[in-house]
Amino acid sequence: MIKKASIAVVILTYNESLHINRALEHVAAFAQEVFVVDSYSTDGTKDLARAHGSRVLEHPFQNYAKQFQWAMENAPITADWVMRLDADEIVESDLAEEIVRRLPLMPPDVTGIILNRKTIFQGKFIRHGGRYPLMLLRIWRRGKARIEERWMDEHMYLTEGRSVTFHGGFADHNLKDLTDFTSKHNQYASREALDVINMRLHFFKSQLVLTGESTARQASIKRFLKESIYNKIPFELSTFGYFILRYVFQFGFLDGKRGLVYHVLQGLWYRFLVGAKVRELDAAIHNASTKDEIRSEITRLTRIYLDDNL
Repeated sequence: MIKKASIAVVILTYNESLHINRALEHVAAFAQEVFVVDSYSTDGTKDLARAHGSRVLEHPFQNYAKQFQWAMENAPITADWVMRLDADEIVESDLAEEIVRRLPLMPPDVTGIILNRKTIFQGKFIRHGGRYPLMLLRIWRRGKARIEERWMDEHMYLTEGRSVTFHGGFADHNLKDLTDFTSKHNQYASREALDVINMRLHFFKSQLVLTGESTARQASIKRFLKESIYNKIPFELSTFGYFILRYVFQFGFLDGKRGLVYHVLQGLWYRFLVGAKVRELDAAIHNASTKDEIRSEITRLTRIYLDDNL
């Protein structure tokens, strides 16, 4: 049995009974503390989490960034390190061993750990199309990181110190079907469109500029390219260009039939949907004269309720 590390794993959930047992089983061997922050699930998620010995907290969900920041500020974490994990993600045994072995040896100026995430789609490891590895800051010293205030594609960032990379296995492996995949990505598209509109109109507080020092360098470069180049090109062109880049020049075609489904849905259809929703939002709020009118139109089109931060 692997010795436990001084690390707390935090998982956000809403109706994750299909995944939560698997996620908790994979962290049980190494995590000193596990906190499940639930948005009032109705499928038994909370009972399953408690059965594994996890501490379950409940809080109403607005978006992932706000929910996770609430968790960091309210969960009674005592461990030295904190790990962000999604319910459908897996920490494999070699990464668990690496966490236990290497974390206690980190010098004081190392405050973050970058993990290399793989994507599993319909049981297929998506190796190409720029999808592996996805480098993400997912472990940090308690109190040394925050989460971006965004509606979509939010990243953890360090408030001080530097990061190193662990190379053990870490996978996003959602077990749900294509209906769930497309429904979820439709919601994601609305949130991402809202972030794009905000970049243009600045009706939320200014968003953080990610740097390679505060988070994974790969993530900061992707964010820069998306906001500085991609989002300024008409989406009818940028989406197809992005798909060709992924599927041809980054060898996405080598991922086979299931890879084709994944790259078309996630790398073409989803990106096109975001662009179309941005245009729809632009048109709807063009003649709005007050913040209340803007808020009303955004809620009508995205089903996202905006509080008084707008």
